[in-house]
Amino acid sequence: MSDITFAPCRKKMVAEGLPAVAIAAFEQCFDLIAAGETGMIAEAQIEPIDALPDSTTFVADDARLTDALSRTVVIKLNGGLGTSMGMSGAKTLLPVKGESNFLDIIAGQLLTLRARYGCRLPLVFMNSFTTRADTLAHMRAYPDLKLEGLPLDFLQHKVPRLRCDDLRPLEWPDNPDQEWCPPGHGDLYTALVTSGMLGKLLEQDFEYAFVSNGDNLGAVLDPRILVWFAGKQLPFAMEVADRTESDKKGGHLARLRTGGLTLREVAQCPDAEVDAFQDFLRYRYFNTNNLWLNLRRLDATLTRHEQVLPLPLIRNQKHAEPSDKSSPAVYQAETAMGAAISLFEDAAAVRVGRERFAPVKTTCDLLLLWSDRYVLDGQSHVRLNPSATAECVVSLDVGYFADIGEFQKRFAHGAPSLSAATRFDVCGDVSFGRDVVVRGAVKVEAAPGETRHIADSSVLEG
Repeated sequence: MSDITFAPCRKKMVAEGLPAVAIAAFEQCFDLIAAGETGMIAEAQIEPIDALPDSTTFVADDARLTDALSRTVVIKLNGGLGTSMGMSGAKTLLPVKGESNFLDIIAGQLLTLRARYGCRLPLVFMNSFTTRADTLAHMRAYPDLKLEGLPLDFLQHKVPRLRCDDLRPLEWPDNPDQEWCPPGHGDLYTALVTSGMLGKLLEQDFEYAFVSNGDNLGAVLDPRILVWFAGKQLPFAMEVADRTESDKKGGHLARLRTGGLTLREVAQCPDAEVDAFQDFLRYRYFNTNNLWLNLRRLDATLTRHEQVLPLPLIRNQKHAEPSDKSSPAVYQAETAMGAAISLFEDAAAVRVGRERFAPVKTTCDLLLLWSDRYVLDGQSHVRLNPSATAECVVSLDVGYFADIGEFQKRFAHGAPSLSAATRFDVCGDVSFGRDVVVRGAVKVEAAPGETRHIADSSVLEG
């Protein structure tokens, strides 16, 4: 493939109206793929981390906190459509506690922090083209959140999917949307620049940003971590939590043998080293995707790199039509925002409790959040119910529960009580009545071709 050039991709992106910086960022990934780079991070390049600062030991001095909060912005990544749950709209519009959806709870968290500390603390969303309109329409219910001269959101970009055989941008007239893909949340830095949001924040004297996923309601701004981050004058910090068996397939933190920290995702692990990647006793910490940024240091780093951060490549191979394995193979070039930890010499990581990581990626996650295992307190914090068992694993039959519509139909009267459950497996076509209680480890099955209904007020045990 010696005759490969970026020209067809550039032409396609220009025609789509994408800004020059976004095109340059994608060209950087394209060049790596064309050179045969896979983005792999081998065991020989890294070593595990034994210990980190623990956020539970931090103390928030009032004077320092007031000063830091006056210069802090909260950024929520809100580009996800919940496609893994069969959705075509913003995942954060899903109800999670009563009638309240993710956006309602996030708004409540920000307004509570503002009232408690008397600070301006803006909330800004990084939306996608497909989540923007619905999100902004919903947020009109919270006019007090908007600050004068600061938009409520900015847009992430999209990039062409590349044919594996010739690295030309995919042409798929039957479904043109399949020609594009999101560039991963590493696009945060590019989008901050191209939208003008970074410039606006700096003009208004905002210096610190707390960044997290919109579907992670555990990611509330922690004043103690903010004071630690500001006091240490760090450029970048990542919140990490202890890995367990259930996290072994997720990205982990490591130290480069050449110095500095790095983030390794499973897509960056050579096949022969998957066992080592999944050794959660060796690689003890996973990335919660809760990040702290010093915006002035970020601006200086972007300037040094001509506005395009050299983030490590994540090369994902898919099919043009995900459900059709005979369709052409394509590469999706992505980057992770947490990978920027390797670009700052004095970047840090901090250990946090598991309560700061409660994302919803599947309907199994959603059922846990719906249920009484989690409670919504007066400060709009979603917390683990104090009376709940230490851990509960939910496994729902993907043939009947993966789609949000089918899921809601089968739990039409709400989630069962899971506060006393340790495991809840559902296999087959099962639906549930009101006030069902699950205790201990429970498996509910319907025979193939049959349906089963669990009656109101049933208590399922053992």
